[in-house]
Parts: sequence; C-alpha cells; structure tokens
Amino acid sequence: MAEPLVLLPGMMCDARLFGPQIAELSVDTAVMIAPITRGERIEEIASGLLDELPQRFALAGLSMGGIVAMEILRRAPERVTRIALMDTNPLAETPQVAAGREPQIVAARTGRMLDVMREEMKPKYLAPGPAQVEVLDLVMDMAAAAGPEVFVRQSRALQRRPDQQTTLRKCKVPALVLCGAHDALCPVKRHEFMAELIPSAVLRVLENAGHLPPLEQPAQTTQALREWMSQPYVLT
Repeated sequence: MAEPLVLLPGMMCDARLFGPQIAELSVDTAVMIAPITRGERIEEIASGLLDELPQRFALAGLSMGGIVAMEILRRAPERVTRIALMDTNPLAETPQVAAGREPQIVAARTGRMLDVMREEMKPKYLAPGPAQVEVLDLVMDMAAAAGPEVFVRQSRALQRRPDQQTTLRKCKVPALVLCGAHDALCPVKRHEFMAELIPSAVLRVLENAGHLPPLEQPAQTTQALREWMSQPYVLT
C-alpha cells in the first residue's frame, strides 16, 4: 500500500463519516480527508482539491464525494492510482431533482436546514436496524457543524453537476463500486450500471446498509477498501 488514500465525504459530512476506516487503514496507509465544502460547482471543488492533494493517490468518495472523485479522475487521470465510488451517481442532475433543491435552499437560509436534513434522511438514507438512530445522530451533528452556507453551496454544485459516463468508460485504474442494498437515494441498479461502464470494476453490495455503509457496516466497508487497495496498479 504505497500510495496515500484520499477520502472524500458526502454532502454535509466530514471525517467522522469514515471514522472506522481511518482507524483501521491508517495503521499502514497514509490517509487524508479532503473537504468538498468549497465552491459552487463540482468542477471548482475538484480543481481546488487537485492543488492540495499529493502528486499520486488512491481516491475514494461517497455520495457527493464520489461525484467530486469522478471529476478529479476526469481532470487528472494520471494522478489517480485507483478509485472507489460509494453510494453515488455518475449522471447529471435531472431538472425535477434540481428544482426540488430550491425549497430546501430557502429553508436552509431561513434557519431550517436541520429539518430539511431530517426529512431527506428518513426515507432515503439508512437501512432499518438498531444502529440507525446512532448513525442519524452523527449525521445531524456533522450537518450542524458544516452549517447552512455549506448546504447551499453543495446544493448548487449538485444541481449543476456534469455527466461522468465518459469518464468512467475511460477509467484505466483498479475501481471499486460499492453501495448499500437499502440505499434508496443511489440504488443498487445505478451502481450495477456504473460497474458496467468501468473496465474491470469490482461491484460490492453490502446487505444491512443503506446510503452510508462506512458507518452502517464499517467492518465490511473497510475490508472492501483493503481488497481494492491491494489490487495491482495495472489492469490486464
């Protein structure tokens, strides 16, 4: 595991999203968390990060972090040694979903951001089970720490995000496509489609997980990342 690992959290999340993975992987891997909180376009966020990241690195992103990861791969494929895309979406935002973000942006600007987060998460984010409450509480804490300005910027970036199907087709590095079986926001079929686009991609679907496998099924997520990190650089 020579190359450093860069982790990109999802919307309104921080390093705590990958807490279990950082604890395990940092024993023998240089792990870096890169914020996706700056900029109102995915392209702007990716460009800013490339100025700060190591010359070559393994890249893993979840949800919006995966969307930024795909843009980094598009811009600088020679710098990305391998890529892991978790619970994410390679397609541009549909007009309907983009329009649906407008009332959420208004709510965030008028002090109701956490209400928006709760309503979004209930039906879409997590698998049922005893860990759900603890994970939800952590996500709300991360959102509160990020604040409404970040929510608005990230919402705008998602509204305008580019389609990355061509990027995935051109991917020449070891790729992991991972999702939770209960993810209603970025469903399994979307990840099967992504895995078909990427040459030699490995698809992992984790049972008893929804949109946030690093917290819902931390051991399985960490194992999948370890196996991905151990793949040879050059695909044959």
